[in-house]
Amino acid sequence: MRISRTIPIAADTPVALTIGNFDGVHLGHQAMLARLSAAARERALPSCVMTFEPHPREFFAPDQAPTRLTSLREKLELLERAGVDRVHICRFNFDFAKTAPEDFIERLLQRGLGARWIQVGDDFRFGARRAGDFSMLKAAGSRCGFEVHAMTSVTVDGVRVSSTAVRERLAAGDMEGAQHLLGRPYSISGRIVHGDGFGRQLGCPTANVLMKHNRPPVAGIFAVEVHGLDGAALPGVASLGVRPTVARDARPCLEVHLFDFNRDIYGRHIKVEFLHKFRDEEKYADVETLKRQIALDVENAKRYFAARDKTPNTTNRKTRNG
Repeated sequence: MRISRTIPIAADTPVALTIGNFDGVHLGHQAMLARLSAAARERALPSCVMTFEPHPREFFAPDQAPTRLTSLREKLELLERAGVDRVHICRFNFDFAKTAPEDFIERLLQRGLGARWIQVGDDFRFGARRAGDFSMLKAAGSRCGFEVHAMTSVTVDGVRVSSTAVRERLAAGDMEGAQHLLGRPYSISGRIVHGDGFGRQLGCPTANVLMKHNRPPVAGIFAVEVHGLDGAALPGVASLGVRPTVARDARPCLEVHLFDFNRDIYGRHIKVEFLHKFRDEEKYADVETLKRQIALDVENAKRYFAARDKTPNTTNRKTRNG
């Protein structure tokens, strides 16, 4: 997959294009990307995604912006897995925000990207003050000779799939519900770094994962699987939060304890999949109480995996376009 952080002055080849933030690359996004790939193949064009960094709401109101489901790296990995040929990352700043809708169409979509086929969501807005909409884009396509298509909503068991719906389930600790909307377990990727060694002192050594998420959408204690260390997923238990019993700052920290594992893995890049939430973080009166609770968390996670491995997968997800 070819990645560009600018829109060229002139396109080197025409493309089939879709536009959006694609935070989480959930089932709705995946349906858009599948349709994009099909249209690109039919027209012998590269499939192209135009996305934005940072998210416009992060730029205008960072304190009020929603938590991210994926870092930029994670999003790009998911787009590549979906078969996208090219990604153009537009830096969202004041100059970009002032782009008139007509200029957005002519300079960016037509000249810069050479879009011949464009797909957007049915609620798509663009340009300064969000003045551009699907009707304007469709009319421009009729005049200028590019196709414009709207993607209707995707629903799962009657629920409209959206990044907001995924965040709501994660915030409620419903990891299984979030998985149904994402089409995969929610995950966080990062490099393993040295921590303060406190987990080892408690008899529960942990891998400390450097996160790109300043405000992760989940917190608490979880059953997890770790990918990137061996061919198979490794089961474990994870704590994601501010460690209120032992830490003085409020920076979120992701610590993972892998069962029966004793290897030097510092510097490795891993993916942690969150399968089930056991509880929220708590502040304990002393370290001994914390130590007993950690031992209980480990046992609960082991029981979770033992029960899961004995139970056939009976998930019955009904997915359709709205």
